[in-house]
Amino acid sequence: MEKILKFGGTSCGSIESIQSVLAIIESNGKSSSDFAVVFSAMSGVTNHLLEAGTLAAQPKSTVNTLIETIETRHFDVIKHFIPVTGQSQVIAHVRTLVNELRDVLKGINLIKEISPKTSDALVSFGERLSTYLIFAILQQKGLPVFSVDAREIIKTNSSFSHSEVDFAVTNPLISSYFEVNKGKIGLVTGFIASNAKGETTTLGRGGSDYTASVIGAALGVKEIEIWTDVDGMMTADPRKVKSAFTIPSISYAEAMELTHFGAKVIYPPSLQPAFAKNIPIRVLNTFNPSFEGTVVSKEPTGSPYIITGISSIDQLALVNLQGSGMIGVAGVSAKLFTVLAREKISVVLISQASSEHSICFAIDPSVADKVRKILEKEFAAEMAAGDIEGIDIQKDLSVIAVVGEGMRKHTGVSGKLFSSLGKNGINIVATAQGSSELNISVVIENKDLSKALNVIHETFFFSQIKTLHLYLVGAGLIGKTLIEQIIGQEHYLAKYKGIKIRLIGIANSRKQVLKEEGIELDQALSLLESAGEPADLAGFIAQIKALNLPNSIFADCTANKEIYTNYLGLFQSNISVVTPNKVANSGPYDLYAQLHQTALAKGVKFLYETNVGAGLPVINTLQGLIASGDRFEKIEGILSGTLSFLFNQFTPGKSFGEVLRTAKQKGYTEPDPREDLSGMDVARKILILSREIGLKLEFSDITIEKIIPPACEAAPTVDAFFEEIDKANDFFEKLVNEAAAKGEVLRYIACLEDQKITIGLRSVGPAHPFYQMDGADNVIAFTTKRYHDRPLVIKGPGAGAEVTASGVFADIVSIGSHLA
Repeated sequence: MEKILKFGGTSCGSIESIQSVLAIIESNGKSSSDFAVVFSAMSGVTNHLLEAGTLAAQPKSTVNTLIETIETRHFDVIKHFIPVTGQSQVIAHVRTLVNELRDVLKGINLIKEISPKTSDALVSFGERLSTYLIFAILQQKGLPVFSVDAREIIKTNSSFSHSEVDFAVTNPLISSYFEVNKGKIGLVTGFIASNAKGETTTLGRGGSDYTASVIGAALGVKEIEIWTDVDGMMTADPRKVKSAFTIPSISYAEAMELTHFGAKVIYPPSLQPAFAKNIPIRVLNTFNPSFEGTVVSKEPTGSPYIITGISSIDQLALVNLQGSGMIGVAGVSAKLFTVLAREKISVVLISQASSEHSICFAIDPSVADKVRKILEKEFAAEMAAGDIEGIDIQKDLSVIAVVGEGMRKHTGVSGKLFSSLGKNGINIVATAQGSSELNISVVIENKDLSKALNVIHETFFFSQIKTLHLYLVGAGLIGKTLIEQIIGQEHYLAKYKGIKIRLIGIANSRKQVLKEEGIELDQALSLLESAGEPADLAGFIAQIKALNLPNSIFADCTANKEIYTNYLGLFQSNISVVTPNKVANSGPYDLYAQLHQTALAKGVKFLYETNVGAGLPVINTLQGLIASGDRFEKIEGILSGTLSFLFNQFTPGKSFGEVLRTAKQKGYTEPDPREDLSGMDVARKILILSREIGLKLEFSDITIEKIIPPACEAAPTVDAFFEEIDKANDFFEKLVNEAAAKGEVLRYIACLEDQKITIGLRSVGPAHPFYQMDGADNVIAFTTKRYHDRPLVIKGPGAGAEVTASGVFADIVSIGSHLA
């Protein structure tokens, strides 16, 4: 025989899916009739049958509704696929089976009990009904088919609900049955069998797969096809990892590991007879039949990836047995696992410290309380003596298994795994790895499961591309420009930096939008205006934390003086922050230190290159000098683009008031220029630099010399202010003329020297690095031990949306580079 096809419950679950099943069988039948097909019950029917059995065992219960539901579903299939003239015989046969089912339920109701033996008889009706329907439909279509009740050809022991096949009896029965019907397509009931007395038994979990495997092995078929509702075995659960893709080829051992840890596509233990005969298993999608699916075989084709797939179990409890009395004592582990086996407690994962001080193992949380009682009883003497300190059970955990035979040939897989999790703040509670290097398992908190799966999947399957999940607050000029710059560099970042920036959320002072699947960058601003919800910063940040996406970055492109209060919570949730907003770093020193220490402890980034000098590489340069061992003696800077422009333009013969009006018209100043002339912005910047070199200075430690006379400062309105400025023209004229007389120019300079900060108007000569200035440029001079005689000077545009956005963009990219 060429092959066996097996269709699961979802494939037989509806008229549409049965249509696909029929098309697949007919397509195979065009080239050959040398194959057999195994069917599961229609999806949901087995559960209905079990529920009906439970209800029937209870006093004064009725199961009519459930039985009618089952009957109606099958009748609907008949009416859709079989012509009216041929329906009566098929309907009659189905009614006969349903009546037989009712009799079984009546018997259960009479004795008020359902045994494993009765349960097997009960659930057998699901496969018997579905297989008969497909047989009747294909027979009407004229295909050469015959129906096989597997109870006639598969014989088992009497361990009802999980019976074992007697191959010595079964294999000859299968061979002779199919030999008699050679040339026809055999349609076989999955899952069910019978014992030597002819009583109905079932084959347990994966029973229909097992039926296909037993028949395929007995007939020596070339391949077994498992038809399900996905495109084969996936690299991860596609419901949790959107980028998961089909594994083309996988080994029996790898499939076994993946399915043990939650991958439900196939159940390899049930396919053991086929594996023993080296029969390949192909997993295919009923709803996408042209897709090649996954081939499970002894020797799969080579894979370009180190690992084959990632699987997980969502809910686990971890039991930890520990105590100094366990060290060097033989038999503790044997006693522990003997009692667990005796109580039929399944252990998912085991981890033991080399010191033998503790043993931990993972179990289903539903039996956690039972396990505690069992162990407290079994180890009562050891606990009373203090040899065992106690039994700790931690719930709300998950286990992730990273599986692949390629791990044997590569070093550093564990390091890569743990590093990727660590960088995203995912704590590993326990870990286990077999000597075969086929599986590395890690236990983590359940809340981090989706994040961890995506991190691992990206690390091992898309290691060339790192996805950054961006949340942008502030959609004004800087935010808008940042989006434009990201759009313009998307291709470059992907090709040369291995980075993809996915915008997940965007907000301004009025509206906000957040979409887990991502927001198209070129539509972000219009979407914010057209579909944005009312702005709620606390709610927006709460959603960011709840999403818990890997490689998350919060970009604060606002001038909001309160938003920094959220930074600490973001860091604690392992979210990096990038911002040109200076408030956090120039506030109280204790807060500054707490933010930086928390970011460091959580392994996230707090980047703010644009706090000083916009897009100029001021802070990165300073940090690089410190890291390389240099020491700062003096920092001087013209740190305000506005004040730079003013004093570049204010020369002898010009009115200071007119220069100031020009700056305001060009948009260089704040609406009230006194905010610029106060020097407060400059003070915040030099304070940030002082803290970067390790000084614990506060804003109150800064000496700011006034530029403007008190009358100008006290003016009640902006217009009044300009009037006072004009009145004080002589004051400003005297300053500029005195400087010119010495061959010098006026500059507004912030100076950090001897742990003191002073800010004020200075006159400098041609030898000073600040003498030659243009436009609204910023300039910073670092005098250090290495740059003692000639300071290191950084000069360029220190304001504007383009340069500020580019600085924010560079910080975002640097986070991606760090992850890579």
